[in-house]
Amino acid sequence: MKSIDDRPNSILVVVAHPDDADFICGGTIALWAEQGSEINLLVCTDGSVGGHDENLTAQELEETRKQEQREAADLLGIKNVHHLSFPDGGLEANRDLKLQVTQKIRELQPDLVITFDPTFFYSSELNYVNHADHRAVGEATFDCVYPLARDKRSFPELALEPHKVKILLMFNPSNASCFVDIEAKTDSKCQALLSHASQFKDEAAIKAMVERFAKYDGAKAGCNSAECFVRLDLPA
Repeated sequence: MKSIDDRPNSILVVVAHPDDADFICGGTIALWAEQGSEINLLVCTDGSVGGHDENLTAQELEETRKQEQREAADLLGIKNVHHLSFPDGGLEANRDLKLQVTQKIRELQPDLVITFDPTFFYSSELNYVNHADHRAVGEATFDCVYPLARDKRSFPELALEPHKVKILLMFNPSNASCFVDIEAKTDSKCQALLSHASQFKDEAAIKAMVERFAKYDGAKAGCNSAECFVRLDLPA
């Protein structure tokens, strides 16, 4: 397994829900932002389903989660947070989602995109089930990175120049091929996750979860704490 030594200048993280990015790559984001990368986050659903407070309406929860994500983004050094607001729990890798993700890739022109691996359903080792929305956003983003965002004939209604992403990183701890050492940023990752107070109440549980995943990936990477990804270097 190789470390990711070629820090990109421009990064787009594409996820389904508020808090997803902080979970799958919060340490990596914090590290690369500190080193000078420009990072944008695209959240595809409205986040209106999860949460502990049953007194909140779906609209109130959506607004709460947007604010929580902005606070987490500030902690990690993310420049901008973009929201598509598809219904939480029903995301589909359809033309509408692909068009809007393609639009953001062409507008922001990232060197590297981070998202979910659409083939990752679960990990028995980690006792982790991957949400259907995660798989859908991974599939759509995969298709947008290659070939839709780079194909000028795709989505001509966007009237935007095509863009070629150089590297795709996908979250799949069961099939990772490269890693980022995040030992210096595990606290930042925990604090970002704890910004999502509508979702997480138990600080000790969050720290234990982050430590468990970081040590699992670190053991594969040969370091104490890591975030691991499937890496694809895309054709020029």
